[in-house]
Amino acid sequence: MKRSIVILAAVVATAPFFLARADEGLWLFNNFPKEMVASKYHFQVSDAFLNHLQLASVRFNNGGSGSFVSEHGLLFTNHHVGLDCIQKLSTSDHDYTANGFFAADHAAEAPCPDLEVNVLLRIRDVTAEVKGAAKGAANPAEVNKQRKAAMSQIEKACTAETSHRCDVVTLYSGGVYNLYEYKKYTDVRLVFAPEFDIAQFGGDPDNFTYPRYDLDFAFFRAYENGKPAEVKDWLHWSHAGVQDKELTFVSGNPGTTGRLATYSELEFSRDVAYPLLYDRLGSLIAALQAYRAESAENSRVGKENLFSMQNSYKAYTGFLRGLRDPALMKAKLDQETKLRAAIAADPAKQKQFGALWDDVAAAYAEYGGFLKQHFLFERAPAIGSDLYTIARQVLRYSEETRKPNAERLREYAESNLPAVEQAMYSTEPLTDSMEIAVLANTFTFMRAQLGEDDATIKAMLNGQTPEQAARGYVTTSKLKDVAERQRLAKDLDAVMASDDGMIRLARILDGPARKCRKEFEDKVEAALTQSKAKLAQARFAAYGTSEYPDATFTLRLTYGPVVGYKNASGQAVPYTTTLDGLYKRATGVEPYRLPQRWLDAKDKLNLSTPYNFVTTTDTHGGNSGSPTVNEKNEVIGILFDGNIEGLPNRFVFTDVDARSVHVASQGIVEALRKVYKADRVVKELGME
Repeated sequence: MKRSIVILAAVVATAPFFLARADEGLWLFNNFPKEMVASKYHFQVSDAFLNHLQLASVRFNNGGSGSFVSEHGLLFTNHHVGLDCIQKLSTSDHDYTANGFFAADHAAEAPCPDLEVNVLLRIRDVTAEVKGAAKGAANPAEVNKQRKAAMSQIEKACTAETSHRCDVVTLYSGGVYNLYEYKKYTDVRLVFAPEFDIAQFGGDPDNFTYPRYDLDFAFFRAYENGKPAEVKDWLHWSHAGVQDKELTFVSGNPGTTGRLATYSELEFSRDVAYPLLYDRLGSLIAALQAYRAESAENSRVGKENLFSMQNSYKAYTGFLRGLRDPALMKAKLDQETKLRAAIAADPAKQKQFGALWDDVAAAYAEYGGFLKQHFLFERAPAIGSDLYTIARQVLRYSEETRKPNAERLREYAESNLPAVEQAMYSTEPLTDSMEIAVLANTFTFMRAQLGEDDATIKAMLNGQTPEQAARGYVTTSKLKDVAERQRLAKDLDAVMASDDGMIRLARILDGPARKCRKEFEDKVEAALTQSKAKLAQARFAAYGTSEYPDATFTLRLTYGPVVGYKNASGQAVPYTTTLDGLYKRATGVEPYRLPQRWLDAKDKLNLSTPYNFVTTTDTHGGNSGSPTVNEKNEVIGILFDGNIEGLPNRFVFTDVDARSVHVASQGIVEALRKVYKADRVVKELGME
């Protein structure tokens, strides 16, 4: 079950397109700028190239990307994308996070408890169907409701017809709606993972920096009917590997961007939304660090949770740095001023579009009045607690599935239920002590934000300290038993009568959460969707319709060369690091500690082998695990990070010193051969 970090500012998909500079662009596969690439790089991207890369690319449902790299369903992604599964498969006796994992044969490949991967098969425009369903609605709130109902019905019909996963995706702030049809794999097994110390070498201090020395990759395998999946489209491994200055392509699923958010949206993110999430993450990180320090077992159990929170915290450090940069904000304001002037120059356009920016600002001002409650009760009530997530799923599943499909919360629509059930009935291990630590911190943070006199806080704590309340809820719950979850989820009356501790907590928070959600959807989301869909039309009128939409955790393609840069001190940073640099960086002390097998293998390795490298490709959170391919559609690496200079690219793209960071294919093969002796994987990659 993924630990999802909520993006507060991106409450509605942001405005649609950006006048491309440099190699900017989160391009849709069905609207890729072939002419731009041909003109600049003298390489013609064919339909066959795009179709093959699309069908070889996958989306991991825990927030990452990946690809098929053999005809037998071998999946290539980041170690940190796979870490959730690796942690769940680990025990105190077999700690695969610490010691790594390698299956000697298919029989030893370990099933992940709740992992799903998706392959995008086709896209269909359903804009007319979605918008048509809302015609004649009395107000924006009713329009929003009817539009969502139509999306659920379209998805249900598609799933019934194809047996595939079907998602209606909102693009261009509601200007366009596309139906994405996915083939899904729910039997996904771990094949190979290196040790955490080498996969995440440098830890939090080196995160979002470069030069880097991470072996951040893992292999999984998709199965169908109990056998390795046979796939037609998969990516061959490059024998040459990454080369300086070569053109690269990165195919993956970036999460969210705000390239054309209005100035008032960015101010809201900077001053209200991001600081709240930033503080929440900081508080939880401190709690998890204290928890891990209590014992070796606590350290093992809490490792992945802490890693996830620290990664998000550092990302928001970079986002806030960008939003607090006067030059960036001035650039955004200048863009908006230019567009508004173009609209104002035409009286008809000014009448149609002139007030939109003020309408967006008014919607965010409305949201500011209840943002804290919406965030704490509905959007992210217990970050880091898998047990609470399960409890709320059981409660809402039992209630929502009683309703007609069109009236349900979107995540419980008919077509989404298989994914909900897979997560809700996961066999992942749950540890009381960590759940108590996380919930105690959650309650403390909620009380500090809302005050001890808040009615929900009072009901939640019931006169106890946060630690006492958390312990009571966790230790009186039976939800670690999957059979108990299944029993309750099918019976709303049983859920409402249950004295299970976590179900009681879910019931206490659910009323206020649903109230905040309705207020948000009716007053904020409805107004923003209406205003920003029209704002999209204004941009179409001014600039045309050939640009890319902001990221939506759907498949996109970016491109750019392998190239170094100059850092803030003016020093040249080369395009690649080497294995020699890894050993020079190692100190023997965490997080710069090498696993023993790496120390033993040093003399066998070619230390000049490329290890990590950088490109100008336009990538973002969600792209983790994306394959990096050359002009032959061959794997030359895997995207795992960006540098700190690139984090403000969330709002304004630049490739001056912003870089995407990848693991080189040469370094991966060298490690598989000489450190891990993983010959069967090397052979399957065609590199024996």
